[in-house]
Amino acid sequence: MAVVLALVALAVLAALVALHWYAWRRLVRDTTRGPGPARRTGTALLVTGPVLMVAALVAERAGAPFWLQRVLGWPGFLWMALTLYLLLALVAGELVRPLVRRLVERRARAEEKAPVPAAVPTGRAPAEPEPADPEPAPPQEQSAPSRRLFVSRVVGGAVAATAVGTVGYGTYGVLRGPAVKRVTVPLAKLPRAAHGFRIAVVSDIHLGPVLGRSFAQKVVDTINSTQPDLVAVVGDLVDGSVKDLGPAVAPLSRLKARHGSYFVTGNHEYFSGADQWVEEVRRLGLHPLENARTELPAFDLAGVNDLAGESEGEGPDFTKALGDRDTSRAVVLLAHQPLQVHEAVRHHVDLQLSGHTHGGQLWPGNFVAAAANPTVAGLDRYGDTQLYVSRGAGAWGPPTRVGAPSDITVIELVSRQA
Repeated sequence: MAVVLALVALAVLAALVALHWYAWRRLVRDTTRGPGPARRTGTALLVTGPVLMVAALVAERAGAPFWLQRVLGWPGFLWMALTLYLLLALVAGELVRPLVRRLVERRARAEEKAPVPAAVPTGRAPAEPEPADPEPAPPQEQSAPSRRLFVSRVVGGAVAATAVGTVGYGTYGVLRGPAVKRVTVPLAKLPRAAHGFRIAVVSDIHLGPVLGRSFAQKVVDTINSTQPDLVAVVGDLVDGSVKDLGPAVAPLSRLKARHGSYFVTGNHEYFSGADQWVEEVRRLGLHPLENARTELPAFDLAGVNDLAGESEGEGPDFTKALGDRDTSRAVVLLAHQPLQVHEAVRHHVDLQLSGHTHGGQLWPGNFVAAAANPTVAGLDRYGDTQLYVSRGAGAWGPPTRVGAPSDITVIELVSRQA
């Protein structure tokens, strides 16, 4: 197994090196006239960026000192997003490069054929003509190198501007905080008295080296502004230990909901010490649902552990959470991964609330997420079970989202008896 992992790591590293060499060739070598400050600066950037990216990933996974994770996190993870969009923009650039070249060459030929205006006589004696170059170079040969440089600079500039602009706007969207999304879900078994019950669903906050306490406060303020009846935190709250991130999650103690706030684990909790985090969120006033169920006045609320807990003997147990309930009552299930909906269907769950996918986070990641999950985002139905998947409030890795804006969803339950 170790040999396989080493080979995979080498293959990924080789691909990373090849990509950045290609980017250097198109964006640095082809756009500069030779060694000089511009080429040295571009080369340094395309060497330092991937080094910081790998260092940020290794530091997070290896549990490096938290201060070091924070120093490496911003530049390293932003470069990860920039690498993706540089690659996509470079591919698009290769497609348009021949078109730009033909347009430039056509314009150059038109200028060469244009008649030269005759000189207006001034009455003075004409100057002695300069001796002609014995073998003048053809105009096309004289201008071809400059045209190639011009085309490379136009395409390279457009590639760089597109990638930087995309990442910049996507990062601004995350740091601005999640928007509120409102979804109405009818439940056949919901009593009339619970018509309009509001659940604020938040997932994938991913507090860690990049998103910290101020981001958590934005999330809490946004949730509280919706005045929900209940808050559901459906996993991937953190990327790091309680020791490092305790201050960052502290604002969650100020969540306000008439029927309380509930929490289930996500896969990243099991990378970060799930047992410690369960105790920490309990200390903050949230109610962890570890394969458990609580009876609210109008319906049952259940929660199961994430699938990642199976490696620690703490995986999801649907029978424990749902096995002995009164099936005449509606039940809402909190489960981090949409994949868990198939078990939810077998246990006659009315509504499952999930996250995990981030909606793809970075386009075209939505296509990858769709291949691995039954639903990437939004409301869907499987048999008699409805599944709602939140795109999440934060971001993993790059604090950037493209084509998948972050959200906090207010689910309004509707009784068909109303």
